[in-house]
Amino acid sequence: MNHTTPNHANNHATFAPRLLTWFATHGRHDLPWQYHHADTSDIYAVWLSEIMLQQTQVATVLGYFEKFIKKFPTVQDLANANWDEVASLWAGLGYYARARNLHAGAKQVADFIEKNGEFPQSVDDWQAIKGVGRSTAGAIVAMGVRSYGVICDGNVKRVLTRWAGIDGDITKSATDKVLWALADTLTPTDESGKFAQAMMDLGATLCTRTRPDCQACPLSADCTAHRQGNPTAYPVKAKKTAKPHRHSLVFAVRHGERLLWIKRQSDGGIWDGLYALPMLMIADESGDMARLPHDLTHAKTAHERTKKPQSPSLAERQVLDILPNLPLKASKTIKHTLTHFHWHLSLVELDIDDDLYRQISHALTAVHAEFYWQKDAQDLGIPKAMIKLGI
Repeated sequence: MNHTTPNHANNHATFAPRLLTWFATHGRHDLPWQYHHADTSDIYAVWLSEIMLQQTQVATVLGYFEKFIKKFPTVQDLANANWDEVASLWAGLGYYARARNLHAGAKQVADFIEKNGEFPQSVDDWQAIKGVGRSTAGAIVAMGVRSYGVICDGNVKRVLTRWAGIDGDITKSATDKVLWALADTLTPTDESGKFAQAMMDLGATLCTRTRPDCQACPLSADCTAHRQGNPTAYPVKAKKTAKPHRHSLVFAVRHGERLLWIKRQSDGGIWDGLYALPMLMIADESGDMARLPHDLTHAKTAHERTKKPQSPSLAERQVLDILPNLPLKASKTIKHTLTHFHWHLSLVELDIDDDLYRQISHALTAVHAEFYWQKDAQDLGIPKAMIKLGI
């Protein structure tokens, strides 16, 4: 595995100055969580933005960040909020484990402040906070605390592998170790916050994954990938195995104009703590299903035949057991891709009478489920897939 060429060792000293000069003119300076142009910084806002920006683009995060910071202006406000308030503001942003960790982490940080009179100040202290990894901790310390912090997130790794010609598999720990050592070497002691923002900006705007703009890059003069004429060959990553497919029915159980929304309780699993319509997995095979089960009994049989079924929750089972053997017809099917699989969700709309409404409500209350009958998902934290279904 190539690390850096002898020529790069001589260019380490000029790396940060070139990057910071570029950032001063071409970087982003008006994002609401940026404080490099201010005398003080809001550590809480920096932390919040870093969590929101994980696997999500700036354009998407902006609206969510502003609503979130308005509702919870301090970490204490977030720590004291109930989960449903947090989930409703996060709804649609995806990767909901981030929100659960952020909420838990806010309680930790609030306790830390109460005991120590200030936010955590070191990378080690921040890594002890739920949901904060090594790079996020470095970013918070560099840009929020304004101490020395090193980041090495996806954008940074892409820049470094191209510049230094690091051709090891980026998913391997040996390559990760080399990248962190290089990031530490290149990060200036005095302006690590600006450097962190500059590296993220360079990766997001110029050194992009598929269409890097090498002509505008301040590092192209000694960039190995640019010299080789193949920047998109870096970073090297082992080919992923194809994601499996799963198929589920989503039941829009409607009484009059009101839909049944059930809070999912899945011990940290998919959409845990969010409100969704009752669901039933009916297949875990590749591709689209040509035909849905023609009634609820056949759907339950199909579910039992799945190799890796996502079992209905106790609350969902109550609903499915009460519903009569109705014919099933999907009004819409969407494909929703998660980290580990593609999920095909078919919406089945069922109108129920007063008697079934009472039976379902009684059964859900008996198992202590949290549920609502309401026309839409207003004020509820719901998964993005429910929004895609047009509920």
